[in-house]
Amino acid sequence: MTDQCYDRHGKAEFLDFLKKVAKAYPDQELHVVLDNYHTHKHDDINTWLAGHPRITLHFTPTSGSWLNLVEVFFGIITRQAIRRGSFDSVKELVDAIRAFIAGWNQRCHPFTWTKTADEILPHATRKRDSDARH
Repeated sequence: MTDQCYDRHGKAEFLDFLKKVAKAYPDQELHVVLDNYHTHKHDDINTWLAGHPRITLHFTPTSGSWLNLVEVFFGIITRQAIRRGSFDSVKELVDAIRAFIAGWNQRCHPFTWTKTADEILPHATRKRDSDARH
């Protein structure tokens, strides 16, 4: 797993991260799963991707953040490395995250879906009405 912490989350940071991942895995076809954040679909990103056909972006459905394994992984980091920690600076927090990721990489294994596509896909569409009573 390749990591990078940024102060912002804009197209420049995302493009920088894509370049870092591409460099870390130079001879592999890469499939990157993302949410539908507008930064991930910017023209600058699409232009760069056109020159790097071995990298394919896949977007989770709108309102399907529960499908996003990045969010699952952030939950794991939060529970196992951050929640009860005490950090005197952003640098200490970033160091703790990087240490966790380094340990994760040493013992890594793929995430395994526990439900079939037939069980998941009916829930992958956005609910059209709101339950909010306002």
